[in-house]
Amino acid sequence: MATVDKYNVESAEILANSALHLPISQATPIYEQLLSIFPTAAKYWRQYVEAQMAVNNDDATKQIFSRCLLNCLQVPLWRCYIRFIRKVNDKKGVEGQEETRKAFDFMLSYVASGPVWMEYIAFLKSLPAASTQEESQRMTSVRKAYQKAIVTPTHHIEQLWKDYENFENSVSRQLAKGLLSEYQPKYNSARAVYRERKKYVDEIDWNMLAVPPTDSCKEEMQWMAWKRLLAFEKGNPQRIDSASSNKRIIFTYEQCLMYLYHYPDIWYDYASWHAKTGSMDAAIKVFQRALKALPDSEMLKYAYAELEESRGAIQSAKKLYESLLGDGAETTALAHIQFIRFLRRNEGVEAARKYFLDARKSPSCPYHVYVAYALMAFCLDKDPKVAHNVFEAGLKHFMHEPVYILEYADFLSCLNDDRNIRALFERALSSLPQEESIEVWKRFTQFEKTYGDLTSMLKVEQRRKEALSGTSEEAASALESSLQEVVSRYSFKDLWPCSSKDLDHLSRQEWLAKNIGKKVEKSALSNGSATIDKSPSVPTSNSTSSLKVHHPDTSQMVIYDPKQHPGAAVPPNTTAPAILAASNLSNPMVMVSGAASNPLSNSTVAMADGGSANAFHEVLKGTPPALLAFLTSLPALEGPTPNVDIVLSICLQNDLPTDQAKKSTTIPSQRTTGPAPTTSDLSGSSKSHPIPSSSSFRPRDRQLGKRKDLDRQEEDETTTVQSQPLPRDVFRIRQIQKARGGSASQTGSVSYGSALSGDLSGSTC
Repeated sequence: MATVDKYNVESAEILANSALHLPISQATPIYEQLLSIFPTAAKYWRQYVEAQMAVNNDDATKQIFSRCLLNCLQVPLWRCYIRFIRKVNDKKGVEGQEETRKAFDFMLSYVASGPVWMEYIAFLKSLPAASTQEESQRMTSVRKAYQKAIVTPTHHIEQLWKDYENFENSVSRQLAKGLLSEYQPKYNSARAVYRERKKYVDEIDWNMLAVPPTDSCKEEMQWMAWKRLLAFEKGNPQRIDSASSNKRIIFTYEQCLMYLYHYPDIWYDYASWHAKTGSMDAAIKVFQRALKALPDSEMLKYAYAELEESRGAIQSAKKLYESLLGDGAETTALAHIQFIRFLRRNEGVEAARKYFLDARKSPSCPYHVYVAYALMAFCLDKDPKVAHNVFEAGLKHFMHEPVYILEYADFLSCLNDDRNIRALFERALSSLPQEESIEVWKRFTQFEKTYGDLTSMLKVEQRRKEALSGTSEEAASALESSLQEVVSRYSFKDLWPCSSKDLDHLSRQEWLAKNIGKKVEKSALSNGSATIDKSPSVPTSNSTSSLKVHHPDTSQMVIYDPKQHPGAAVPPNTTAPAILAASNLSNPMVMVSGAASNPLSNSTVAMADGGSANAFHEVLKGTPPALLAFLTSLPALEGPTPNVDIVLSICLQNDLPTDQAKKSTTIPSQRTTGPAPTTSDLSGSSKSHPIPSSSSFRPRDRQLGKRKDLDRQEEDETTTVQSQPLPRDVFRIRQIQKARGGSASQTGSVSYGSALSGDLSGSTC
């Protein structure tokens, strides 16, 4: 909890804001506290140094800049540094101007940005020139600054190019023509790289504080954004020389560490990149900074020691390993093991043996050290006798450790010492508690199955059953023989004496046998066990609550077909959460893919006006309880809501098989005055269709000459449709509601837009 409070960003912002209104003597402790927690927070450094500059405390300002500049490559902080330098040297004449120029050069060697270049060039132009020679030198300095700026992909690069053109033309048009033609391609390349880089830079949060990783979505997005920017820079998109490219990569890494200061992978990546480019000294400095930032990171210590050892600095590497050992009492098993391996690699077998003998004397020395040293002696030193003695010495202390017993058994198996393996198992099983002997019994049984005869194999299996009969509630059934044992006995690795279907069947039967005395829900039995595995012994849970899964009642589900006109009322049976869950289907979105014509005529619109909303809720009430339970149990997910209309459109355009007999018994057809449109009508097929004979789907006759006939025809259509019973199909009701919102105001036929664009287009006839 202390760590969370220490890196609390909200508290840090409150402290920083409070320091703005305090005298510098009272604000200094606050800034020091903040910067001890966030040493790369450039905005706090800038706020701190500006407070010192406001009271003209030049010595304190210089000291602060010396602490932060090289670790915080932020442009506003460095521009603050330039303002301070210019202020200090403003009244020193030529000497002060030279100091300012050096400060600019120093800044541009680390931070090169468009505003800084423009400020530097303006400073050079402002320098006085008492003679022609000084004027020539000043113009040369300005030209060099421009030429460096326009080949650097930074902000304001286009403005810099325009200024450079004006500068050269003001000096000499003839000379400008040659210089501009020479630098035009370089400028174009830099501008293209800047525009490409801007895509990566815009993803970065420049106000983020460096905190330890919490695996939040925002932090992961920032980590990926920095990784993409680093990969972009490493690709050398501008195709410049290696020195300049490496300089940009270093600048990007340093900026990245301002925000990902507590990420060990960034430090390691930075150091490894230096090592690959041949800069070993730079890689070592990065590792040293990394261990200062993350002093408890064992990963970075091992990586640093590996680098030192690879370049032959054995003593430096040894010091790092010794720092991992600590004071001895709290030394981890891994630190002991890795130091033994390091000593054997670099100082020989005797040095490793001596350290092992010293380490085993510690009462906190774990069994892993014995196993590691024994296997090292056996595999590397080719000395099985020493390895055997080490295992035997460890057995005196770790007889109660099943893992140590199994490691010792594996070693004896490599020696083909079956007699000592059986003796080891017998000794271990006589001393291990029953609940800790399961794995040892399993290995003993497997050993006898592989290397023993039939009598010994069956005997060990029976002893195992009797020994473990009290470890679970299935004690009675555990003593019974089953076909699973035969499968396990005569299998080898991934080879089985039966088919995969038989394995599933046996696993299912085993699960049923273990739960035969329990009350198991019928749904669990009908849907099968979720714990079936292809292993001989299937792990099961003592509780059947995990098997309580809601499944939709698929017997009540049919494939939607617009030819069907269901009319039977559905008995009300619903709950409030279920209605809320299902009400998401009523979001009218006019997005039916590829619709070529309006599948619903004006008659359908008139029917929708007659109160289809109430009918829609009646349909929701009739949803099967199992489906409602399934909907309410769905987890809440972030992101856009699925567009149901697109799903319906895809379903309507697919040629799905239908069972007419089942539909006729499940959903009674309604009394209609004419045939309904086919599936292709609703899906927007471009094929020609016969005109339905029903007045409810009769298209407007373009050949009628009188408006009175048209109005009379619409009145007849409305009357015919309103006399029809209200449909109970939820998908038809959705289409009716959409037609009411989309086509009621149209004077002609309506066609739905593309599923991608979602536009509604109306064509008047």
